[in-house]
Amino acid sequence: MESCPHVFGHCKLPSAFTQVYKEECTQCFDSQDLAPGIDVCLTCFNAGCNNSERHHAQNHYEKTNHPLVLNIHRLIKDKPKRADENEEPPQKISKLAIIPESDKDKYEFITHVKCYACGGIEVDRTSGDLPAVIDAVMTSMSAAKQSEIKAWEEGNIVICDHTRDLVQEQSRTLESQSLAHCNNCDLKENLWLCLVCGNLGCGRQQYGGLGGNGHGLAHYNLTKHSISCKLGTITPEGTADIYCYECDESRLDPYLDKHLANFGINVSSQQKTEKSMTELQIEQNQLFGWSMETKDGKKLEPLFGPGYTGIKNLGNSCYMASVLQSVFSLDAFQQRYYPTAMEHHKQCTQDNPANCIQCQLSKLADGLLSGRYSQPTQIIDAENEQPEQDGVAPGMFKTLIGKGHDEFSTMRQQDAFEFFQYLVTTIERKEHSNPTNDPTNIFKFTIQRRLQCVECNRVRYKDSTESSISISVPANKIETNENNETKYEPVTFEKCLQLFAADSAVEYTCPACNKKTIAMTNTRFLTFPEVLVVHTRRFEEENWVPRKIVVPILFEQDCYTFDEYIAHGRQDNEELLPEESTAGPAINESDLNKLLEMGFPENRCRKALIATGNNGADQAMNWLFEHMDDADIDAPILGSASVSNAQEPSEGDVSTLMAMGFSETRVRKALSETCNNVERAVEWLFSHPEDESDSLSVQVDANNTIKVFGDSTLPAEYQLQSFISHKGTSVHCGHYVVHVRKGEKWVLFNDNNVVEDPQPPLEEAYVYILMRVRR
Repeated sequence: MESCPHVFGHCKLPSAFTQVYKEECTQCFDSQDLAPGIDVCLTCFNAGCNNSERHHAQNHYEKTNHPLVLNIHRLIKDKPKRADENEEPPQKISKLAIIPESDKDKYEFITHVKCYACGGIEVDRTSGDLPAVIDAVMTSMSAAKQSEIKAWEEGNIVICDHTRDLVQEQSRTLESQSLAHCNNCDLKENLWLCLVCGNLGCGRQQYGGLGGNGHGLAHYNLTKHSISCKLGTITPEGTADIYCYECDESRLDPYLDKHLANFGINVSSQQKTEKSMTELQIEQNQLFGWSMETKDGKKLEPLFGPGYTGIKNLGNSCYMASVLQSVFSLDAFQQRYYPTAMEHHKQCTQDNPANCIQCQLSKLADGLLSGRYSQPTQIIDAENEQPEQDGVAPGMFKTLIGKGHDEFSTMRQQDAFEFFQYLVTTIERKEHSNPTNDPTNIFKFTIQRRLQCVECNRVRYKDSTESSISISVPANKIETNENNETKYEPVTFEKCLQLFAADSAVEYTCPACNKKTIAMTNTRFLTFPEVLVVHTRRFEEENWVPRKIVVPILFEQDCYTFDEYIAHGRQDNEELLPEESTAGPAINESDLNKLLEMGFPENRCRKALIATGNNGADQAMNWLFEHMDDADIDAPILGSASVSNAQEPSEGDVSTLMAMGFSETRVRKALSETCNNVERAVEWLFSHPEDESDSLSVQVDANNTIKVFGDSTLPAEYQLQSFISHKGTSVHCGHYVVHVRKGEKWVLFNDNNVVEDPQPPLEEAYVYILMRVRR
C-alpha cells in the first residue's frame, strides 16, 4: 500500500440521506458478490464495475476526475443448519418487530482503497479521513435499499392525529442504564420508548417466540399511551420508527426531536443501530412470498445463457418484469439498447447513470441478453433436483421509471398493461428529439374510426395513432361451483377480433339532424404495426369491486390474417357530418330564457345547462341552487370541463366508448369535457384530434409532414410472439408471468425462474404480443 496525495480533498462523508451505490454497478449488473467486486466512488458514491471488458469504474473516473474508490467484494459465509430441517417456515408477517440476521452474520467483506489518478494503486486506508469515510460507506444504507424502503412507505406511513396532538407527561431525563433493557424483562434489542411517559417495553412476540415479549403492547393496553418510538432506529437527521397502537399502524411524528428531548435524548447525537420495520417487512416478503408456481405443479427444465436471464422479484414487481421480458425479446429493443450500451455510457451527459433512462435501459439489455447473469448457482439445495439462477434485479430502473408516478413509484402491485403503456410513453419522450431511434415505433399504427348517423346517413372519420388495442371478451357463464367459482364458455381469439371491428350502435346527438339519433360506429386498421399488442378486457365491476373474468381464449391457428379488418376510408357517395361548433356545447335557447327570466346571470345559466346535459330548465335550476356557493360559479366557460364538482364517469360509460376502439385516457377526457354525457362524448371523440399531451406518437418531419406509422400492405399476417398471464382475482393483486416464443419452443419467465414450457396456457393470457409475418 502506498501514500496518495489525492486522499486529501477528494473524500466525503455520506449522510443518512446520501444515495450510496454500493451493491452493484450503475451501468451493468456486476455486483459486490462477483470478483473483483465493485468500486464505490468516495466523492459522489457512484458504483462502477472493475471488469476488464466494461471497466465502468474507470470510465466514471475519466468523466468526473473523482480519483478515490473503495473496492467492496462480498463473500457468503457458511450458514449453519437449523436444528430441525423439517421446521415449517413462518406465515407472512405484516406487523414486524423481530431482530434480523445482520449482513455481518451472513457475509464477509473484503475492502481496499484505490486511486485511479495514480494508476489504480492500492492506497493506505488509514490515511487522512479514509477510516471514517470507509466506515460510513460500509454502514450506510445502500441507494437500492433507500429506494426500496421509500417505495414501500410511499403513501402508507403518514402523520396521524395521535402523533400530531401528542401530549407528554412531565419531562424527565432517562438514565442511561434505564435504556439498557425492557422495563419488564431482560431483552436489550427491539425496544420501544413510550413517548407519553418514557416507559421502555420490548416489541411483540413473533414466530417461534423470538424478538420480543410484547411488553410495549401490554403497556399500551394498561395506560392507553398510544405512541412509541423504536430505539436503535433514531438517526441524527430526526427519523425513526414510530408506531401508533391506537391506529395499529406505523406513523410519522412531525415533532420527534421535541418529543425525544422531553426524555433527555438528543437526536443529533443518535446512531441508527437496528433495522426499521419497513426494512424488516421487505426482508420477510422476499424470503417467504415469491415461490415458483407452474401450471401443472411439475418442475420444468431450467434454461440458462443469453436471452434466458430471469428478473428477480423486487416485491410486487412481477408486472414490470413480464413487460420487460416481452419487449426485450423484440429485435428493435435489442438493437437500440444492447450494441450501443458502451458508446452511450461514454457519451452520457448525466452525472449519475442511475438517473438516465437510456443508461438503465442499456443496462437491462446487457443484463437480459448477454447471458452473464444467467448461470446455474453453485450452491444448490439438496432437496432441489435442478439448478437455479440469480437473474438480475433492476431496482435502479424501477426507481427511475416510477419517479413522480403515483402508482409505479410504490411497491404495490400494478396492472402490467398500464405499465406497458407508461413505458412506451416514457421512451417516446426520451427519444422525441431523435424519433428514428425510438424502438416503440414498432408498436405504432393508425386506427380509423367511422361514425354514421342512421337517419341522415352522413359520416365522420377519425384517424389516430395507437400502440395497442383493447378487445372485449364475451363472458357466457356455464356454471358456478360450490366454491363460488364461475366457469365460462371458451371464445376464440378470432371472435374477439371480429367483435373489436364490428359495427356497434350508440346514442348520438347528430349535428346535421340537430336531435338525438342512433349512430353506427366501427374501428378498423388504416395501417398495421410490426408488433401488435392486444389487451384483453378480462375485468368487470361487480358491486363497485373489479372482478376478473376467467374466460378461456382459444388460439386455433398459428398465424392470423387481419386483412378483413382494414379500413376503406371515405367513399365517393358519402356525405360528411358538419364539424362541431367551436363555440362550445349547444344550449337549448328556450331553457336558457326560462332561467334568465328567473333572474340568474347568463353565464351561470349556460354552465348549469351544460352540467345537466341540456335536460331541461328544472334540472338546471336545481343545479344552480346546489352550486350557488361554488368558488368558480362565475368563472368564464372555457369548455364544459370547467364546470365544478364534476363526478367521475361510470365504468359502464367508459367501457361503452372503449368498445368503439378509443383508449381509456381519451374516453375519460371526452366524458370529462362533456359532463359525462355519452352522446356528446361520442361527438367529441370524433371531432377532436389527439394533441401532444395525449400522445407523442405523431411525428413531424422537416417538411412539416405527419409521419404515418405502420403500413397498409396486404396480407397482414401475425403470429403470437409472447403473452403475459395473470393469476389472481384483480390486476392489483396476484402474480404475472410471461411466455416468450424462442424459435420452436415456448419459454416461461416467472421472475428469476426461466424454464421451457411444452404446454403454454395461451387461453389464460391478459396481454398478447403478436409479430407481423413477412413472407
